[in-house]
Amino acid sequence: MGRTNQTYRDQVRGIEEQWSDFRRALRRRDQPHFDHLFEHAREQADAGGYLNHPNPEIPILISIAVEQERRIVELEDRVQA
Repeated sequence: MGRTNQTYRDQVRGIEEQWSDFRRALRRRDQPHFDHLFEHAREQADAGGYLNHPNPEIPILISIAVEQERRIVELEDRVQA
């Protein structure tokens, strides 16, 4: 019997594809930053899949925020050191 629901990773990929026109409209210098946001979402895919939220965009946004917060703390620690 096959899967009836997409995996969270598939949902992230699908949402990224939905935003491809937006990405294409961004300035070239901003496109890598856009891509990096979805890398953050993929980094936290285990947590997002575990949550099984009905709207996968919510865990994507929280995943991005968690990764950015981690990077901010790392940079603050480097500045203080």
